[in-house]
Amino acid sequence: MATRKATADFILKQLGLRDRFSVRAMFGEFALYADGKVVGLICDDQLYVKIMPESKVLERQCEPASPFPGAKPYHLVPEDLLAADASLPGLLLRMAAVLPAPRTKAPRKK
Repeated sequence: MATRKATADFILKQLGLRDRFSVRAMFGEFALYADGKVVGLICDDQLYVKIMPESKVLERQCEPASPFPGAKPYHLVPEDLLAADASLPGLLLRMAAVLPAPRTKAPRKK
């Protein structure tokens, strides 16, 4: 099932800081970016956050789940946590701070 654009917009609204968070459509779903780095996915109208040491605090509140068949597990963020947890944007930004910079595409050779 493809994610609705309204869901991605809702998640961005809950996170605030529009200059730091963005989404990009991919294959009917969305990648969630913090400071230009992928920190999660929005699949089947649900938010999945990368599992990494910086996101360990989510283990108490989120179950591990795969955003699509064959994918490694992510933290599945329940909607009530997204709406009520004011610390989530800061957590996502801390994750982005330790992730490597995105690779730039090399120009195509003719």
